[in-house]
Amino acid sequence: MTVYFIGAGPGAADLITVRGQKLIERCPVCLFAGSLVPAELVASAPKDALVRDTASMHLDEIVAEMAKANAAGQDVARVHSGDPSIYGAIAEQMRRLDALDISYEVVPGVPAFAGAAARIAAELTLPEISQTIILTRTSGKATPMPESERLEVLGQSKATLCIHLSIRNLAYVEEALTPHYGADCPVVIVYRATWPDEEVIHTTIAEMRARVREEKITRTALVLVGHVFGARHFRDSRLYDEAYAHVLRNPGKKRLRAAE
Repeated sequence: MTVYFIGAGPGAADLITVRGQKLIERCPVCLFAGSLVPAELVASAPKDALVRDTASMHLDEIVAEMAKANAAGQDVARVHSGDPSIYGAIAEQMRRLDALDISYEVVPGVPAFAGAAARIAAELTLPEISQTIILTRTSGKATPMPESERLEVLGQSKATLCIHLSIRNLAYVEEALTPHYGADCPVVIVYRATWPDEEVIHTTIAEMRARVREEKITRTALVLVGHVFGARHFRDSRLYDEAYAHVLRNPGKKRLRAAE
């Protein structure tokens, strides 16, 4: 028996991996985070499978279901949103399973920031503008941030920021990032990326709070900050430069063969 922690992707039912979908289709027990995983995605579970929405369950209850499945020799599809490695709360579940000697595997999924970037057709790393992506959040009721990871510190990098779980903390985001990025730095706020009711707001650090109030967005939104958004004047990557030689392409040898 194995518990499979499956990344369901950012929302659209067809963005789950083939491996993840096949596991849902065959596991006799399916536990899914219904607040962020669409029911359509787990509809392919076997007809006689136990399918439970864990949104209202606490950790002990969830692990108890896994232990019950283990006693019955039944595999479990534990379906999380996005990719389980990012704010997935899987480590605490795996720690409990280790104590119970229950085996598990992790199946990666499309993370929310990648789904959001795809929807707005943005490359998050542009030559000489940003070559680093920081996935972070701000302090909330459940989890405070380490002092060394506060936005005032991370903002010094001027990297592309993907800020999770922070739509209610935009006043702090503005205060922390304006000195490093400037008030006119582009911001893209993506509400429920890839879901049918997805909404995208293109704004700036200075204007983002007003725009979010206008649209009445209070949860489930990703805040993307950086000068890569909307940039048009950037140097082409050398990867496809005709004059740039690498192991699979050597312009010098081609010219030599042509001369021969």
